[in-house]
Amino acid sequence: MVTFWLIALVIFLVVEGATVGLVSIWFAIGALAALISAICQAPLWMQVFWFVAISAVSIAATRPLVKKYLAPKHSPTNADRFLNMVGIVTERIDNLGETGSVQLGGKLWRARSENGAIIEAGEKVRSVRIEGVKLIVVPQDSMDSAKAGKE
Repeated sequence: MVTFWLIALVIFLVVEGATVGLVSIWFAIGALAALISAICQAPLWMQVFWFVAISAVSIAATRPLVKKYLAPKHSPTNADRFLNMVGIVTERIDNLGETGSVQLGGKLWRARSENGAIIEAGEKVRSVRIEGVKLIVVPQDSMDSAKAGKE
């Protein structure tokens, strides 16, 4: 059984090393406990008990912490503050011609129309999202009429 638990320990460690997240480290710890009990010549049922018990305790004790620290976190950027703001078109927005810019929050943005409509210079627009370095906008009057329709 010593050989069995040693092989199991190595397999769990190899699987752990081959994956990005913590997948089998808890079972490797359980296999180590079972290996130690096998070296001490414990009966088979005791070795299995130690494997299951130590694996379960390891999972219960560390899994919530591991999930908390390995979970991807969304960090808002400074650009997020420009969403839903009103700006002025400084260069005609034409998605097909790949032209357009908007002055928004003291910054000049390359801009595209959300629905593909051409928006002339001097018109007010509202930002709806950011795609890469381009601000996606809709005409301000279309936003006002959409709000009026909801009320």
